Amino acid sequence: MNRILKIASAFIGIIVGAGFASGQEILQYFTSYGYAGTIGAIVATAIFAYMGMMLTRLGTRMKATSHKEAIYTVSGYKWLGFIVDCVIIFTLFGVGVVMIAGAGSIPSQQFGLPPVFGIILMSVLVVATILLNVEKVVNIIGSITPFLIGSVLLIAAYSVATMDTSLSELDATAKAQDSVVNGSFLLLPGWLLSAINYVSFNIAVGASMALLMGGTEKDEHISSIGGLLGGLSLGLMIVLSHLAIFSQVDVVASVDMPMLKLVADISPGLGLLFSLVLFGMIFNTAVSMFFSLAARFTTFGTKQHKQFVFIIGAVALGLSFVGFTDLVSIFYPLIGYMGLFLIFALITAPFRLKKDKASSSEQRSA
Repeated sequence: MNRILKIASAFIGIIVGAGFASGQEILQYFTSYGYAGTIGAIVATAIFAYMGMMLTRLGTRMKATSHKEAIYTVSGYKWLGFIVDCVIIFTLFGVGVVMIAGAGSIPSQQFGLPPVFGIILMSVLVVATILLNVEKVVNIIGSITPFLIGSVLLIAAYSVATMDTSLSELDATAKAQDSVVNGSFLLLPGWLLSAINYVSFNIAVGASMALLMGGTEKDEHISSIGGLLGGLSLGLMIVLSHLAIFSQVDVVASVDMPMLKLVADISPGLGLLFSLVLFGMIFNTAVSMFFSLAARFTTFGTKQHKQFVFIIGAVALGLSFVGFTDLVSIFYPLIGYMGLFLIFALITAPFRLKKDKASSSEQRSA
């Protein structure tokens, strides 16, 4: 049981980033569709559960030890592996930029400081950490995730309990917000396509680590249950966050960090504590993204590695001034659509691997 819970919590930690914790992702992907957003959150829960189970199971089955090896094996075809690899590279950089921008929104919203203060501070911390390889710092920050989960549960309960606006008014206010899908695509309703896009985006972010995590577990049944439980738990957090934001959407719709606003309204002290948690999660996510990106192209400790880190840090710093909310609405849906290639590869992988295994057995018997 402990091994199952370990895999489940690790899967949640991989997927949950600062965009989720801030509530901005939930607002744009789900709450902006009003009542229908709740159905979308439930659909996303089901897909996350399936994808979590599939990723960790495939990782165990392939005994994955390499990011590149796992991606190309799952993809099956070189051309698809190349596309998925490009998607992940773009995802690492895009999400990293969004995290840097998010660091500017926290001191601006919570303390009234210029966004540039948080942006520069985060950029310096991220670049320095990657160059120094301070793994202990990242591990400490990662331990904040359980606190975040508890916070989401409490915030959702309090927000729904203190709701003082009619559901029809909240629905109208929610639908007036910017959403990631303004209409239909492939005959899918906006809320459904948004839910699929959200899962696709997050799987693109966490697929590599989830595969490798499954590779550390010898028992395929344990890894499958762990991934399934992790996906279900993640989905529950999405549903609860959506309900919390929807119940107070008339209050939080205009801010970059809706969840931070909800907490700060409960208690300024809790708001300060939650802002530190958010900043820590942004740091953790940004380091993970840029470290993985640098490792994809360079060898740690070399001159090329240091130059690469400085360059991507400078480029990310410049792009982050576009703004956190705008970057989420631009990068995340784009990554979500690109991530459909990975979703396709994951759905077809079990059948392809089973076929390859059968072919190998026939060759050995012959």
